[in-house]
Amino acid sequence: MTTSNTIKIRDKSKLILSLLVAALLWFIMFSPWTSPHVNFWVCMTASALILTCLAFAFGGKGSIGTDISPEDTPPATYTCILAILIAAMLWGVFFVGDKVSQLLFSFSRAQVNLIYNIKGDTSPTLLALLLLFVIGPAEEIFWRGYVQRTLTKFRSPFVAFLLTTACYTAVHLPSGNFMLIMAALVCGIVWGGLYWLMPNQLRAIIISHALWDAAAFVWFPF
Repeated sequence: MTTSNTIKIRDKSKLILSLLVAALLWFIMFSPWTSPHVNFWVCMTASALILTCLAFAFGGKGSIGTDISPEDTPPATYTCILAILIAAMLWGVFFVGDKVSQLLFSFSRAQVNLIYNIKGDTSPTLLALLLLFVIGPAEEIFWRGYVQRTLTKFRSPFVAFLLTTACYTAVHLPSGNFMLIMAALVCGIVWGGLYWLMPNQLRAIIISHALWDAAAFVWFPF
């Protein structure tokens, strides 16, 4: 077996292990059998840190876009503006989607309320800080910066996008919440699609996820 094949096998094994860990963590947080017995925000924060560590351990610093050549690295101002625009656009999509879903599905508002009930009595300021600086960035570092980027070594960028979106959506299935699962699908399509089309904009995508999380859950809930 050549060294190249050995490296590919190791990379695939690490990727599969990481996805299994993510699936287990999301199962604990969202399944009806385990979620009542854990503090969601403690578990989510711990999960975010674990996934970030896995991304850096297995994917290196490229998981935050540092593997881009200096000439291809967008200016910081452009990155921030793009991130804000992405977050605002996605918030708008969800605002419209929330209204449409209420017309189409009688259960939609109740399921959305279940998602927001996760906030409990946790301080909004604390939630915003966790979403902005830990949870939001961690999800993009792991799913796009590590998983999707690694899959492009074995598949075309488009197939890598589809597979990552499918995995990102699938880990939310244990919740049994149709609205949450559809939200994960939409987010996976948007952020994964942007990374597929603009891989040099990973940092903007990471920032946009953090901003959207804080906006959707704390600042401007639906």
